Amino acid sequence: MPISVQNITKSFGNLNVLQNISFELGKGEIVGLLGLSGSGKSTLMKILAKSLQADLGEASINGCDLRTEKQNVQENIGYLPEHENLDVNISIKEYLTFTLDVDKTIESRIAAVIEQTELSPVIDTKIGQLSKIYRQRLGLARALLNDPAVLLLDEPTKGLDFNQQLEIRKLIRIISKEKTILLSTSIIQEVKAICDRVLILKDGILVADKTLSHLQDNQEQIIEVEFDYRVEKVFLNQLEYATHVKNLAGFLYEITFHTSKDMRPTVFDFAHDNSLKILQLSRKNTSLEHLFAELTA
Repeated sequence: MPISVQNITKSFGNLNVLQNISFELGKGEIVGLLGLSGSGKSTLMKILAKSLQADLGEASINGCDLRTEKQNVQENIGYLPEHENLDVNISIKEYLTFTLDVDKTIESRIAAVIEQTELSPVIDTKIGQLSKIYRQRLGLARALLNDPAVLLLDEPTKGLDFNQQLEIRKLIRIISKEKTILLSTSIIQEVKAICDRVLILKDGILVADKTLSHLQDNQEQIIEVEFDYRVEKVFLNQLEYATHVKNLAGFLYEITFHTSKDMRPTVFDFAHDNSLKILQLSRKNTSLEHLFAELTA
């Protein structure tokens, strides 16, 4: 498994930044880590990149344990941090060559990543003279230099204008054909444009893990229903097309269905057949925009 995260927890003093985060990424997946500012996205990325250590939990990159196989982990990941301190007085070529010497990467990789990230026109330009878009391209080139299996991209289009965002997204889509990518962002459109799947963080808690296909083809709906009596979840799980049942509080339930058919009549019939009264019944919109708004409100 390219990325496996199990119950990762991190605090700074009394502030709980991440709480029991668990998920896995398969080979070739490109997954968006979506959340508002302060939700814990960058902290999680830093933990996976080995620049921070989790307080609790386990994680592995390409089967290598973050705690015990640091060298192997670093060989398997490429990391683009949200903020990177670069020597502004050296050129792109000098920077990549220095990085090459440090990482002992095959020299031919420099030419490959320069071509891949379209840096040739500015290869001899000092970093301090680069535009934001070229700095991001350089960051991607650096992340790709050791030809990693996994890329961690933290806010890769932050600070770019609309057209520049499109350029970087196009580049990421090209790169993703050969890599597993975890991309953190606060931009919903970015997830929709690039990703196969979305993880949503709120206040350090993973509140959703959804595939974009389910959200975009209107094949998933959530019915919220309150009965006048408690119902065992196992019976609600037996409803046609039901994929998940959650007891929100008391006699209030949230039932997820995988179908475009409106399932409210089915829930109403279930209540009638079991001599239950319905106190409230509503259907939630599950587009990514509405899901994000509901979960992060």
